[in-house]
Amino acid sequence: MKKKIPLHTKIIIGLVLGLVFGLAVIKTSIPNSFTLDYIKPIGTIFINALKMIAVPLVLASLIVGVSNLGDISKLSRIGGKTIATYLITTVVAISTGLILVNVFKPGKSLPLETRESLMQMYEGDAGARVGQAAQLQEQSPLQPLVDIVPQNFFLATTDNGAMLQVVFFAIIVGIALLQIPKEKGNPVIAFFDGFNDVIIQIVNYIMMIAPYGVFALMASLIVEIAGENPDSAVELLLALLKYSLVVTGGLLLMVIFVYPMILVSFTKVKYLDFFKAIRPAQLLAFSTSSSSATLPVTMKQVEEEIGVSEEVSSFVLPLGATVNMDGTSLYQGVAAVFIAQALGMDLSLTQQLMIVLTATLASIGSAGVPGAGLIMLIIVLESIGVPAAGIALIIAPDRILDMFRTVVNVTGDATVCTIVASTEGELPEGLIRKNNPLTPDL
Repeated sequence: MKKKIPLHTKIIIGLVLGLVFGLAVIKTSIPNSFTLDYIKPIGTIFINALKMIAVPLVLASLIVGVSNLGDISKLSRIGGKTIATYLITTVVAISTGLILVNVFKPGKSLPLETRESLMQMYEGDAGARVGQAAQLQEQSPLQPLVDIVPQNFFLATTDNGAMLQVVFFAIIVGIALLQIPKEKGNPVIAFFDGFNDVIIQIVNYIMMIAPYGVFALMASLIVEIAGENPDSAVELLLALLKYSLVVTGGLLLMVIFVYPMILVSFTKVKYLDFFKAIRPAQLLAFSTSSSSATLPVTMKQVEEEIGVSEEVSSFVLPLGATVNMDGTSLYQGVAAVFIAQALGMDLSLTQQLMIVLTATLASIGSAGVPGAGLIMLIIVLESIGVPAAGIALIIAPDRILDMFRTVVNVTGDATVCTIVASTEGELPEGLIRKNNPLTPDL
């Protein structure tokens, strides 16, 4: 039989071809409108399809996951491990970013002319973000708790940004199913279990077009960054190259040092095997910049390739896609100090500790969708007295960096899920499943 090309290889090919095609468009006479009108919609359809199943997947998987735990004590044990580990990895990520940005000081090297031109170019965009953040700051300190409880559950299911409300409802339903008579609860559990399997099958269908969607997303991204003047995009990225390298360096440290250390400490899983297992999810995270959109694939890879049970993955991963943003938190720490350095402001140790606290809390409320980190960054800036309009300095490379930090977000979720499964005795030998017959070779 002819060997099929693995899905992750197809996605890589799509990324590379999209990059090549995008560069060819901006360097030749091919009009940008062709890419934006006929290529980009394919990527949009792909992302929309993933977002379409995000809410049903979270709802069904969490209800089944919680109800399958069997008792409240197991739920509290797994929940406690999950939340504690997520908080620890978030604090480590922010601290890593702060150390790097204080050592390399990228903001000190930003030319005054570049700073002023960027501020003027993105003044309107920055103003819109500031307005959104101002609305959040005017709210009560307990407003995040209020926002967790939906006024109308069905309305919450129509908004991927309200995923935390869906998570709350699903957990409550799961707990209720644990406490009602089994003869009444079992039909409900069976319904959501079957519904969850249907959603997973839909994921398989969507992943068939993943390489084409990734190609379209990458090609349109390159064209949109360049705009009508490709040289301006190049100059913009070069001016902020040092800042971008600090961010990506910190993100890389998380992936190749922090997460492997955590895995070695709590599991017997080899990180190279772990990395191979979640590679399709990482590639998808890179192309979509959305933890929520990547969630179905992350769950699929963790269950089928690493061997984590559905009851653990269906609880830990949806929660992680909502509240755990290691990559975003690291970026916020670096960006806040970078902006302060560029504006000639020296931050005290107290202010930088405030960044750790605020960025940790902000990551919990940050939606797993592209661009949400910028709004949360403004709250971080305001907490340390740095002008929020300074985000104009880092908007230019943000879309690219968003892709990298989403990879870290997803990797962190999968790492914590593997750790929780291991501490529950699910991975006693730490062996990744090989040639799993359930894993389609698309």
